[in-house]
Amino acid sequence: MNVSIVKGRIIDPANGVDRQADLHIHAQQIVAIGDPPEGFVAHETIEAEGKVVCPGLVDIAASLREPGPSVKGSIGSETLAAAKGGITTLVCTPDTHPPIDSPAVMELIHRTARKLRRARVLTTAALTQGLEGQQLSNMAALKAAGCVALGNARAPLANTLVERRALEYATTFGITVMLAPEDRHLRAGGCAHEGAVATRLGLPGIPSAAETVAVARDLALAEHTGARVHFRALSSAGSARMLREAQAAKLAVSADVAAHQLHLTEMDIEDFDANCHVAPPLRTLSDREALRQAVADGTIAAICSDHQPHEPDAKEAPYPETEAGISGLETLLALTLRLAEEGLLSLNDAIARVTCGPADLLGLPYGRLGVGSAADICIFDPALNWTLNPQEMLSEGHNTPFAGWEFRGAVTHTLFNGRLVYRR
Repeated sequence: MNVSIVKGRIIDPANGVDRQADLHIHAQQIVAIGDPPEGFVAHETIEAEGKVVCPGLVDIAASLREPGPSVKGSIGSETLAAAKGGITTLVCTPDTHPPIDSPAVMELIHRTARKLRRARVLTTAALTQGLEGQQLSNMAALKAAGCVALGNARAPLANTLVERRALEYATTFGITVMLAPEDRHLRAGGCAHEGAVATRLGLPGIPSAAETVAVARDLALAEHTGARVHFRALSSAGSARMLREAQAAKLAVSADVAAHQLHLTEMDIEDFDANCHVAPPLRTLSDREALRQAVADGTIAAICSDHQPHEPDAKEAPYPETEAGISGLETLLALTLRLAEEGLLSLNDAIARVTCGPADLLGLPYGRLGVGSAADICIFDPALNWTLNPQEMLSEGHNTPFAGWEFRGAVTHTLFNGRLVYRR
């Protein structure tokens, strides 16, 4: 179908575009911005006056739970949630069951997503076999099968020698390695940030040093091996500072931050709210402000959902026994737009952090609206107020600490490869 999106405010940070214009789609691609091509006849016209037309969001880290326990979610349910959130490209984390450590598992995920046609699902493959942290995966075969990065999710590596060998091996294939920095010995079974709140509540704590020690180690190994390293879901001020220094020293390192880490702190677990049980844990106000500053100055170029859907039972045990994670696909854009509303970022920069920013980190051609680009488009009404009701979420996981929060700016249409996959 030929589709025209008319009278919208087109914001495309990758190409420096911010203007009111029409956008025209043919054969899954953007064919014109402004006047339509000669002979172009739209089969469908979407009125976008007063709305923002931007690239479909690129979420650099989301657990889709398939293959795995269907009670937590599936590629079908989670891509539906992604479409509602304006997300058109998802990078699936390797912690499926079984893990993404073989081309067969990767192809299962890719084939299922292609059949559904709701979002583009890419994969981060396992750095080690079975995510067990011992034997390196067959990186050559995984790259040939189409993985966009390698990582071990939050499963620890056996030791620094394994990490060194993994980085060296990945470097020979030019593959980015995603690391979730955490010293498992300093973590020591904790479930909340080690500080006044955890002490008052009697919860075992995880010090910031559990992350910063790991970041320092990983940076040293990245420099030694020349590997392209991406840090997943940073949570502390110390990590942001070291990342900034490493980038100034021209190391090939980058990072993302989960959207919830930019809005919540350790204070939000005061009532033992298990929906605030996340890994890494919510930290102090000063940590949150340092992460915000790193996002504002571009040190952290990507905001992700760190989507971890869970069934209700997973969050109904005593706090330390609950499973960590937030269902974040449907709030990624809203939480990012709030940063612009609060004056931390311009609207263009906020959109960049969830479109071309994450795409560029992995060398992906998405998150942009140039002529010839894939017609992955998010249309949102920046003036529309709405309240998050977990029961209205399309993800199988309704585990969110943002229930009852009021947001400004809601997705009205999502197009994937020129096909309308969500309409509000």
